[in-house]
Amino acid sequence: MPELPEVETVRAGLAAHVLGRTVARTEVLRDYSVRRHEGGPLDFAGQLAGRRLDAAVRRGKYLWLLLDAPGGELPDAALMAHLGMSGQLLVRSPGDGSPTSPHLRVRLVLDDGSELHYVDQRTFGHLSVTELVPVPDGAAGGLGSPAAVVPGPVAHIARDLLDPALDRAGLVAAVRRRRTGAKRALLDQTLVSGVGNIYADEALWRARLHYARPTATLRRGEVERLLDAAAEVMTEALVAGGTSFDALYVNINGQSGYFDRSLAVYGREGEPCPRCGTPIRRDQFMNRSSYLCPTCQPRPRTPR
Repeated sequence: MPELPEVETVRAGLAAHVLGRTVARTEVLRDYSVRRHEGGPLDFAGQLAGRRLDAAVRRGKYLWLLLDAPGGELPDAALMAHLGMSGQLLVRSPGDGSPTSPHLRVRLVLDDGSELHYVDQRTFGHLSVTELVPVPDGAAGGLGSPAAVVPGPVAHIARDLLDPALDRAGLVAAVRRRRTGAKRALLDQTLVSGVGNIYADEALWRARLHYARPTATLRRGEVERLLDAAAEVMTEALVAGGTSFDALYVNINGQSGYFDRSLAVYGREGEPCPRCGTPIRRDQFMNRSSYLCPTCQPRPRTPR
């Protein structure tokens, strides 16, 4: 599933290519891809008709396009996208004659003849037009707009580690109060958003912490080290365009990221640890995998 760097790469591309454009018409080619829109496909298309795309905003792994409000009022609705396992938002220039993806689910035709395609091979993602709600702290709802609002379905999602409005001290305290493991805390989107399985494993390796380390036993400095590591690895991945293992993870031009070449442990079972040379191990974790160095990241002792 795409994580913060992949979604931010898409957001930045949308900000550069579709803002200021008006939706001329919308074609829903697969109803399931707008299943979270309460009014169904026809209402989805109707709510987008004639609306201008004013800002591309992201919080964690969630992405939305603010829609203009009648009379120049504050924005009250957004086109929200959750990319799921394989969702892509691709921009096609006017007159682009290249073949259309067989997995095209929704097409937005814009007023300049360009098109915004929602492509989703595995169909776990979805689009919807949603109302906006204010954020409790009064700061910008996400990167890309100063508006202190987020789509209703995103209201429970915490700020991410690259958000300048994040209360880092409050987050450190919240992590230490949790009765869970270090990796579970990183993956909890209501605690801190944007971190998924890949970057959690990389951050834990950098911080020399085992994924099962109880958060209640972490010292303040250890939590800060882990959060710093997660922020660093995602920033580096963002510069590289995100992590891509196949053609499903692409930016708006269909180009894949290449940070996977820089991964230290994720997906590298049996390879030597870049720090100490011990073979990387893969453990089962929450119906997925965790990759770690058993020397650099010793398993916490079980209390007697």
